[in-house]
Amino acid sequence: MRVATWNVNSVKQRLPRLLPWLDQRRPDVVCLQETKLADAPFADLLGAELAKRGYAAAAHGEARWNGVAILSRVGLDDVVTGVAEAPGFPHQEARAVAATCGGVRVHSVYVPNGRTPDSDHYHYKLAWLAALREVVKAGPEDAMVCGDVNIAPEDADVFDPEAYVGQTHVTGPERAALAGLRALGLHDVVRERWPQERVFTYWDYRAGMFHKDLGMRIDLVLASSPVTERVRAAWVDRQARKGTGPSDHAPVIVDLDEAPDGDIGPMVPPPSAPAVKKGSVKLPQAP
Repeated sequence: MRVATWNVNSVKQRLPRLLPWLDQRRPDVVCLQETKLADAPFADLLGAELAKRGYAAAAHGEARWNGVAILSRVGLDDVVTGVAEAPGFPHQEARAVAATCGGVRVHSVYVPNGRTPDSDHYHYKLAWLAALREVVKAGPEDAMVCGDVNIAPEDADVFDPEAYVGQTHVTGPERAALAGLRALGLHDVVRERWPQERVFTYWDYRAGMFHKDLGMRIDLVLASSPVTERVRAAWVDRQARKGTGPSDHAPVIVDLDEAPDGDIGPMVPPPSAPAVKKGSVKLPQAP
């Protein structure tokens, strides 16, 4: 079973890339984030194309912002939208959907950004993660949490820790919240597969960050031990970030039981840009 997660940054904008990607990579389960489309327009836009490819879909969206979905051709049972007891900002946002696919409880999540450390949105992010932890804790043993968690788990998951000083995504409380989720017995399958490799999933559109390989690893697949034991390959489809009109995120792909493309490496194709000297590059949003 091939499971993929991808923050598409508008499914409507990314449709010319999403459909060919489905045909090329042939994932069995796809978790989408930042669909930016309410449920009815999502079905109108994608329903026929997905059905043609054998996918059922569970979407939880809203117009213009947020939005998540699960596409599956190995079953889509017990669909639950949202996160029980999660806070709103101020209303409940479309940031999570879960379903059982091929015997695995799959959560597609789009964790709040946090915006700036110690802001109201930052505390909302931490509270939302705490609520997600309780939902996953109450779920079945075979589980995967897939999506844009808006947290780089370690300093190795950003191109230069010095560039992120004073920014969200790397602070102690955020990383502690993510560690609390993993403490339920979830494995960061890409990092465990490639413990020493430079692996990113997101590159800012600005300042040529992708071409310079100045990115972050914030899109994760977290899997329980029984699911992790089935992993045969785990990689970032960097090819999907190239070319015209890409998302600013690349898909993460995890193969269970068998790996159609082999255990091909942490990123496909690998980046050509070398690591930069620490402190030599500022983030585009930095003053």
